[in-house]
Amino acid sequence: MVKAVVLGAAGGIGQPLSLLLKTNPLITELGLFDIVNTPGVAADLSHIDTPAVVVGRLPPNDGLKEVLTGADIVVIPAGVPRKPGMTRDDLFKINGGIVKDLATGIALSAPKAFVLVISNPVNSTVPIVAEVFKKHGVYDPKRIFGVTTLDVVRASTFVAEVLKTPSAAPNVVVPVVGGHSGVTIVPLLSQSSHPLPSDLSGEAYETLVKRIQFGGDEVVKAKDGAGSATLSMAYAGFEFANKVIRAVKGEKGIVAPSFVALAADPAGGAALSKELGTELEFFSSNIELGPNGVLKINPLGKITEQEAALVKAAVPELATNIETGTKFVLQKYEEEKNPKL
Repeated sequence: MVKAVVLGAAGGIGQPLSLLLKTNPLITELGLFDIVNTPGVAADLSHIDTPAVVVGRLPPNDGLKEVLTGADIVVIPAGVPRKPGMTRDDLFKINGGIVKDLATGIALSAPKAFVLVISNPVNSTVPIVAEVFKKHGVYDPKRIFGVTTLDVVRASTFVAEVLKTPSAAPNVVVPVVGGHSGVTIVPLLSQSSHPLPSDLSGEAYETLVKRIQFGGDEVVKAKDGAGSATLSMAYAGFEFANKVIRAVKGEKGIVAPSFVALAADPAGGAALSKELGTELEFFSSNIELGPNGVLKINPLGKITEQEAALVKAAVPELATNIETGTKFVLQKYEEEKNPKL
């Protein structure tokens, strides 16, 4: 029996993600929470003939606590999209606050759940969740994940297009490391399961890398201001959630990318830090999943000079993103202690 919960279930990512999770036969309970519309979403999904019993709750009457109680896995796509005139700092302050509040609910009502963070910016929201859990004395770095699967999904799709075999996309595996925004997204094309053409270099190589790093912009432009990457993100979140559930159920050898605390695997984290030439608290790398979450953090392995340059460019940006998330939540706690600040 598995109880899965989606926080932000009525949104652009939350609804398709909830639909996909409802199709998973291993999920027996599906809890949905959002500030609006979740009872309707739950009623709609409950008509689908799969095992999961669906419940949708709103904030009144301890709805968050009710939906989280007994949760095994919690996925957080909650947040607001960027609106015209809104700076990225404005967006982060809003989404950071949302994630902090939801993380507090999880820490109090489902501290042993596996937490999958989709809310952007992942490089900063994962540290927020970690700090909240530390504050409540329930932090386990093995159980908190930043979902970076979309970067791998895009890389696999785009590489298959370059190879002119789009039907092979599901079988193409391209490791993507670093983080989950812009230059922090580092595709290791040299490690692709399907080797790229030997003449893919120079501008063609740079174009492919940039497309993987900024694939979200492609969607935003195509939607012409009407949205961002919601459907592909829901698919990616579903794929990663499935892998976590399968690992929890005892399936061995499941490897997937995720933005995690390097403390989740001290030995693997130390080896990765040595490769990076610096210490970061969080980094996205291929991790092996086990019944308790992160089982092993894998090293970068053999990479090219071009890829090493991409990693080098990603590190300072990642360090800033992580610090931003950590400082945000610590400042919030300070303001709560001293409201006059």
